[in-house]
Amino acid sequence: MKILGIETSCDDTSVAVYDSDTHRAANLISSQVDLHDHFGGVVPELASRAHLVNLLPLVDVLLRQEDLELADLDGIAVTAGPGLIGALLVGLSTGKALALAADLPLVGIHHIEGHILANALTCEMVLPAVVLVVSGGHTELIHMPRVGVYERLGGTLDDAAGEAFDKTAKLLGLPYPGGPHIDRLARKGRPGRFDLPRPLLKDDRCAFSFSGLKTAVRLVIEGLPRPIPEQDLWDVCRDLQDAIVDVLAGKLFVQAERLGAPAVYLAGGVAANGWLRDRIQAEADCRGLAFTPPKPLYCTDNAAMIAMAGYHHLAAGRRDPLTLDSFARAPLSSWR
Repeated sequence: MKILGIETSCDDTSVAVYDSDTHRAANLISSQVDLHDHFGGVVPELASRAHLVNLLPLVDVLLRQEDLELADLDGIAVTAGPGLIGALLVGLSTGKALALAADLPLVGIHHIEGHILANALTCEMVLPAVVLVVSGGHTELIHMPRVGVYERLGGTLDDAAGEAFDKTAKLLGLPYPGGPHIDRLARKGRPGRFDLPRPLLKDDRCAFSFSGLKTAVRLVIEGLPRPIPEQDLWDVCRDLQDAIVDVLAGKLFVQAERLGAPAVYLAGGVAANGWLRDRIQAEADCRGLAFTPPKPLYCTDNAAMIAMAGYHHLAAGRRDPLTLDSFARAPLSSWR
């Protein structure tokens, strides 16, 4: 099967072709980072307009690069949500038009399922597993007995971990997006200088909360001299990252042990964080659990993960009508 994937849920325009026979994904991304950097975050209307300009030319480049015609494809998978509704509509409308023109089956993919199945682009997944989905908009734990069956174990009560990274980066004057910059600078920092909380770490609930941590780090930053000395900057990044990773890893392994899962996985933009990946790897090895982090390319929004998810839907006989609508918010639910 050759599946065309389309991803436009936020500010990256991405298209991909996944070939199930060779297990190869050809993925292209048109980044909008420079467009939104001036505003310190994504401007939805600008994102939608950029998708309109970039999407079809990107599909054309990809197909020519892979020496394919639309007729050579076996289906089209497109992100239906959640995400920015205007951006989603651009991708979904384009996917529908291509499916209609080439008489191809269409499947709408939940963005979070795409991130979870990005792991399958890197390795053969061991199931059942507990997956930590962590990004700028999501922090939740998902139990995955098999592909297409998902149980939400719990999530954040307020802010996502990625938001804590990005808001702290903005307070420190770091470029957008801030998470990768904090990850890099934290490696120069000294641990334990600032007493930052580990919210809900000892709480028995499967729940996260990062709003209090955001407030604590803001108060620390407000108390620093201006301009902020380099060592102070590095130390804040280190302690923030340690606090977030302690909570994420702690909650993940509590649930894996409770459920007796033989494997754990990461998904979402923050899954590219080197500190988090190293911590999960070390603890998984100690516990004898399978863990292979997704390639960094497949952590951020990309169409290869959507094409991979689409392959599983189409292989199971699922397809969606051309009346399929996009959605800004909705939990991930099982489809098997």
